[in-house]
Amino acid sequence: MDLRHAAHLFGKHPSKLLHRLNARHPWSHNDAFHPWIMTHLPTRRRRALDVGCGRGELVARLAEQFEQVHGIDTDAGMRNASRQRCAGLDNVTVSATGLDAVSGGADLITMVAVLHHLDLAAALTQVRRILSPGGRFLCVGLARPDSFTDHAWEAASILTNPLIGVVRHPWVAHPAPGPAPFPVRDPQLTFAEIRARASDILPGVRMRHQLAFRFTLTWTKPDDA
Repeated sequence: MDLRHAAHLFGKHPSKLLHRLNARHPWSHNDAFHPWIMTHLPTRRRRALDVGCGRGELVARLAEQFEQVHGIDTDAGMRNASRQRCAGLDNVTVSATGLDAVSGGADLITMVAVLHHLDLAAALTQVRRILSPGGRFLCVGLARPDSFTDHAWEAASILTNPLIGVVRHPWVAHPAPGPAPFPVRDPQLTFAEIRARASDILPGVRMRHQLAFRFTLTWTKPDDA
C-alpha cells in the first residue's frame, strides 16, 4: 500500500482509518498496471527487457508475447523469486546486469516503480540507446507531489484506494507471513521535473497522472533515430 501523504492531506485519524481499510482489502498498485502495459506493446516483439523485474510477474506475462524476455534486478531475493516464477519458460532470462551493460536491440523496455530508484538522466539515456528504432518504453513511476494538480491526484488516489481494494480483493485479508518486501524509496523528483528531463532525452515522450499514486510514461523511438 502507498498512503504516504494521507496524514498530511486528511489528518491523523482519517489516515489511520484508510490504512485499516487497505490492510483488510490489500492490492498491488504495481501489478494493477500490468494490463496497461500489455495493451500498449509494440508491433515488433522479438526482445523485451523488464528493468527491476521483482518477483517476475510481468516477465512471465511478457514471455507470452515476445521471443525473448530478459529481467534485470539488483536485489538477489527478487531475482531468485523471478527465476522461480519463470521456471520452465525457455525464452526468459534473469540477471543482475546493470542497465548500462545491456546490449541494444530491444523492442520493449518496461519499468514499474523503478525509475525513482535510478539516476533519471542516466537511465533514460540508456533506454534511448538500448531500444531499437520503433521500440517502445513503457514506464509506471512515482513522483513527489508538488503542484496543485499533483496533490489533487494524490487525494483522488487516497480516496479511491480502499474502493479499488474492495473490488480487487473483496474478502478480508488476515495477516500471514509473505514473500520478502520490495525495496522501497520515496521519490525525490516531481512530475514536472521528470517530464522536463524526459522530454529533453526522449523527444515526444508522453506522461500522464494516474490513480494509485502513479504516473505512466510512454515513448516510441523514432524509426530514423
